[in-house]
Amino acid sequence: MTTYGLLVFDEAEELDFVGPWEVFTTSANIRGNVDSAVLVAERLDPVRCAKGLRVLPDHTLASHPPLDVLLVPGGMGTRREVANGAVIDWIRAVSATAAWITSVCTGALLLHEAGPARDRRVATHHAFEDQLQARGDVTVVRDARYVVDGNLVTSQGVSAGIDMALWLVGALHGRDHARQVRRYIQYDPAPPYLADEPIASWRGAGCGAG
Repeated sequence: MTTYGLLVFDEAEELDFVGPWEVFTTSANIRGNVDSAVLVAERLDPVRCAKGLRVLPDHTLASHPPLDVLLVPGGMGTRREVANGAVIDWIRAVSATAAWITSVCTGALLLHEAGPARDRRVATHHAFEDQLQARGDVTVVRDARYVVDGNLVTSQGVSAGIDMALWLVGALHGRDHARQVRRYIQYDPAPPYLADEPIASWRGAGCGAG
């Protein structure tokens, strides 16, 4: 049984956690619902995300079940949360016991602040690679959708989190299972207009500069 815990906070980028949520819950469904996924926030109040979507957390930082997988999203809210001692201390504590620690986009900033990304190879949104590298004690990988370093898996912006989540369910439950999940959610990226746009205009599309 695997319990996935996805942190949410105001101005978190929606797809950063909803994309992996779809992968994790589809995986759980295929496995007969022996696994579960929960949203965790500092409070149980509705969370307003970066593009206005509001979500209801399942648990607070103090009330969730033991987590096997921690996912930290990015978004504009990371600028505030990186200085939120309660969230940073919680990430640090959960990371000490979780089997896997993951992030999407600028969620890597929170993992760096809390410690799990220190002295590791990580990925983040392309607009924040220099900023993360400048924090020191980290190696930012700039040419990979996601990066695996031990039990730390970090990914670039928004849709890269889906790639990361698919890799993770494959690592947990096998490649054939991950292929089943991918087929079920019909994840087969073929971006329109890709051939007639310069790389700079599409590489980081979305993420709200998150």
